[in-house]
Amino acid sequence: MTDERPVFGQATDGASGEAGPTGGTAGPLAGLLVADFSRVLAGPYATMLLADLGADVVKVEGPGGDETRTWMPPVREGVSTYYLGVNRGKRSVALDLRDDADAALGRELARRADVLIENFKPGGLAKFGLDYASVSAANPAVVYASISGFGSGKGAHVPGYDLMVQAISGLMSLTGDPAGPPYRAGISVFDVMAGNHAVIGILAALRHRDATGAGQHVEVNLLSSALTGLVNHSSAFVAGATVPYRMGNAHPSVFPYEPLPTADDDIIIAAANDGQFRRLCEVLDIPEVSADPRFARNADRTANREELRPVLVERLRTRTATEWFEALVAVGVPCGPIQTIDGGFAMAERFGLAPVVPAGEGDRAIPTTRHPIRFSASPVSYPLPPPELDEHGAELRKWLSTQEGSGA
Repeated sequence: MTDERPVFGQATDGASGEAGPTGGTAGPLAGLLVADFSRVLAGPYATMLLADLGADVVKVEGPGGDETRTWMPPVREGVSTYYLGVNRGKRSVALDLRDDADAALGRELARRADVLIENFKPGGLAKFGLDYASVSAANPAVVYASISGFGSGKGAHVPGYDLMVQAISGLMSLTGDPAGPPYRAGISVFDVMAGNHAVIGILAALRHRDATGAGQHVEVNLLSSALTGLVNHSSAFVAGATVPYRMGNAHPSVFPYEPLPTADDDIIIAAANDGQFRRLCEVLDIPEVSADPRFARNADRTANREELRPVLVERLRTRTATEWFEALVAVGVPCGPIQTIDGGFAMAERFGLAPVVPAGEGDRAIPTTRHPIRFSASPVSYPLPPPELDEHGAELRKWLSTQEGSGA
């Protein structure tokens, strides 16, 4: 980008050396302008990751704002923590695309953007001149990413929500007790997965643009993300003509790989290969079990799990989950206590992962979860807290109205 942008901080743009709008350390995507026409989770999660990496993200919201602003409880100082969790590093401008002047500003933002991401119903932006065909005609280098529930073909008319896709994809049929009803996962797992896939697609398209100068349309849908995300279960059907079924916490192909009881709480043990199982048996003081032909190989252990389980449980009940955790990880046996989320953050702190970072500075700083990737040369930064609705609207409208942007 060579057009000047409104300055919200003192960061240096890594590409041009100009003052950048993020107010933080330049990251690997510094200099990229992202027009974020998405809402709720998959799109905002993707654009937050891009913002963490240094991209300048402008969050375009309708007059009522992103729906997740109202998804509460829980709240922090009256603001939905759901919204706070996926919107740091962005600036908000409220545009009513039904208004001609606001729609024109939206199109100008799209014309200047390196990346546009949206999760409207397929075709829903065409009436505003913000569909891929219209935007790319004015901005041929744009990387335009669309996230939908079921693609832009025959499934385009079906609304896309994570819970629907958990049901339709088969995930719920795999989750829960074998004798009980299907359960959804505790998070919107396919929204998050689709958001990650969108980021991968965007970065690949930017690489293509670096080589050719041309942008392209990147399409991600929740159902395709779900089917690839079911990995071994999808392969069981596609390659093995097997329809997997609900097994509670058990694994269809590995044992032990599930919670097992100790003297106090259950512990997860994931001895997924023969060496790990031998070490498990040594720590449990039953080395002869790993030499038993019924249990020596993973396939044997899986086939004879009902015979092996009580042997392991008898030994595990002699010590606490914490004691077994310390003893087993010391010899490289994967295991772990079953904790609530506060315990997960505490464990990350214990391991030096520093899982909580402030987004923004001073009184506006909001505690957020650290970006999952660390870079040795181009660190992630969190210069801006999640924005209030239209917080940067005046500056962004002025910029879009008065500057002669050069496009991507």
